[in-house]
Amino acid sequence: MSFKPKKSLGQHFLTDPNMIEKIVNALEAANTDRIIEIGPGTGALTQLLLDRFEDVHAIELDERAAEHLKEKFPDLVIHQQDVMKVNWSELKSETGATHVIGNLPYYITSPILFLLLSNRHLFEDALLMMQKEVAERLVAETRTKAYGILSVQTQLMSSVEILFDVSRHVFSPQPKVDSAMVRLTFDKGKLKCTEKHLKQVVRTAFNQRRKKMSNALKPLIQKYKPENFDLSRRAEELPPEEYEMLTVHLEQNGILT
Repeated sequence: MSFKPKKSLGQHFLTDPNMIEKIVNALEAANTDRIIEIGPGTGALTQLLLDRFEDVHAIELDERAAEHLKEKFPDLVIHQQDVMKVNWSELKSETGATHVIGNLPYYITSPILFLLLSNRHLFEDALLMMQKEVAERLVAETRTKAYGILSVQTQLMSSVEILFDVSRHVFSPQPKVDSAMVRLTFDKGKLKCTEKHLKQVVRTAFNQRRKKMSNALKPLIQKYKPENFDLSRRAEELPPEEYEMLTVHLEQNGILT
């Protein structure tokens, strides 16, 4: 390793060659597709990506890592910037499909996920490593403790699956938790409601997940009672599709504007 990982950036670098190969093998892309790697760090995945794909871009905030990557991989297109400030439209391939891959810092996983979901029309899919507990939330089913805001929004906007677990022992420095590799396939199309209102409804419901929906949603709907929706249930009892339809109903009836 050519530089010391920064705790402030949540850097944990992959060191196991077998795991690195397993991750890259999970990327279902043509060799001419554009691959965008988030946070390559020392370039453990990058080397293999460049061996297999002709069009690889990297987004790296750490100046030391960016310099290291420039020296090590002259053919790599590097965008030295904060991933949360990237203009994804400019990074999309003009000739083929675009895929995202990355080992996400634990502290910023959810914001990156929501960012990718908001820009999902630009990508085929995203192959992401994250804390195992967060991965389990993405695929969680109704009436489970893990089911929540991340579950609803991710499942409405993508087909999500956990591919395999990643042990903490394949990183340096070693994190305190295990990780998982997740694939989000952006095949769901446009929502029937606006994303902004969907987020409002879902977040308001789960902010008081122990209460019945009729009480939890009061800050949004006041005394309005949506017809054909059973709001005597709690937030974790409604499947993602029902949140979408409830949001559509509230928009159509002028409750959310």
